[in-house]
Amino acid sequence: MSEAEFVVVANRLPVDRDEDGGWRSSPGGLVAALEPVMRKTEGAWVGWPGKADLELEPFDFEGMRLVPIALSESDVELYYEGFANDTIWPLYHDVIAAPRYRRAWWEAYVDVNTRFARAAADAAGRGATVWVQDYQLQLVPQLLRDLRPDVTIGYFHHIPFPAYGLYSQLPWRRQVLEGLLGADVIGFQRVADASNFARAVRRQLHLETKASGIRVPQPDGSARIARAKAFPISIDAAVYVDLARRPDIQARARQIREELGNPKRVLLGVDRLDYTKGIRHRLKAFGELLEDGRVSVDDVTLVQVASPSRERVDSYIHLRDEIELTVGRINGDYDTMGHTAIRYLHQAYPREEMIALYLAADVMLVTALRDGMNLVAKEYVASRIDNRGVLVLSEFAGASDELGSALLINPHDIGGLKDAIVRAIGMPAAEQGRRMRAMRRRVREHDVEAWSREFLAALAAVRTAPGA
Repeated sequence: MSEAEFVVVANRLPVDRDEDGGWRSSPGGLVAALEPVMRKTEGAWVGWPGKADLELEPFDFEGMRLVPIALSESDVELYYEGFANDTIWPLYHDVIAAPRYRRAWWEAYVDVNTRFARAAADAAGRGATVWVQDYQLQLVPQLLRDLRPDVTIGYFHHIPFPAYGLYSQLPWRRQVLEGLLGADVIGFQRVADASNFARAVRRQLHLETKASGIRVPQPDGSARIARAKAFPISIDAAVYVDLARRPDIQARARQIREELGNPKRVLLGVDRLDYTKGIRHRLKAFGELLEDGRVSVDDVTLVQVASPSRERVDSYIHLRDEIELTVGRINGDYDTMGHTAIRYLHQAYPREEMIALYLAADVMLVTALRDGMNLVAKEYVASRIDNRGVLVLSEFAGASDELGSALLINPHDIGGLKDAIVRAIGMPAAEQGRRMRAMRRRVREHDVEAWSREFLAALAAVRTAPGA
């Protein structure tokens, strides 16, 4: 057994394998959010190394103890691609795509969650704090509590939690709720998500839910309090500010605009290639603006970065085909010899290149149909050290609760989205500055360190509560 005082349990380890067999820090919102915390605590991180059938012993990496969980090809297919990403993901994102309910997927999900819980139990020292991350591991809190009643358990849900009318479709709805209630603190991105969870608990488990928490009966006849509340996640804003100040990145931003033909306005979308991100709605609105003559390809270019995602899942394969056909049609209709309507990039980029893109973009388009938070919106704001640029932000992204000075839109309202894009393109510099300064202040003050500090303080309060 390890003696780690702080353990993170997540689907993935915070590293990727190099071609030469070494390790490097992996990109992504969760890693960016937790890596600073892990390095400060010198804790342990339990997760899958990202490759099937890879058996590894625990190892140290940049101040963290990494505990790999081996997943077979079957585990990846059934637990990850199946239940996590073809059942839970679409269900929790308002059934934008139809979820599929397969008993074999559920059985694999239970099995893998059990293995993660056992590994966390082995890694945690006496009285440790364990922080479980996200929808792939919703059963781990209660499984871990059964194994290690001495530890304090937190769980953070990075994606939306659906309204009860949708959640109730899940055949294993009671088991998932019971798994989550194994945590002492259950964190969500938005107040609405915490409310949806509490309502599901009342309807399905008939437990008492109050502002002070949820009374969870224990096997010995007693009860403990599980607290469900919003802890909106953020970014390490200082890193983005520092990088945005670098002369080489600023030079790269100018070069990007030159490579695009120096248009008057650059619009930018940065997303995983996912049906929840509203990429199709964004392209439709931009295509119609070109058709209407409200924008000209000589003056405005849309850069769409769509990083590869879940490439073996059918709905994602079809989405990529549809988006690429749409881009090809719009470019075929409106490109000139000197200018391209849409520069489509189906690849991932390092952080430095992304910040150069943020600096090059006059307008950031975040048109998610449903999103737990959307850290890209916060990255763009943090990077705009010139207090210029306009953020067009979906009201269905969690970031809209905090970034109220953005141009908030309903992405399903194509007419309203088009009007917002035109307004953003023509926004005076003074108004840009006023809006951007307010958003930058929020992102700086409520950064990832504040997020983790608030969550861990809530966990620490559990330890010191009467009867704890």
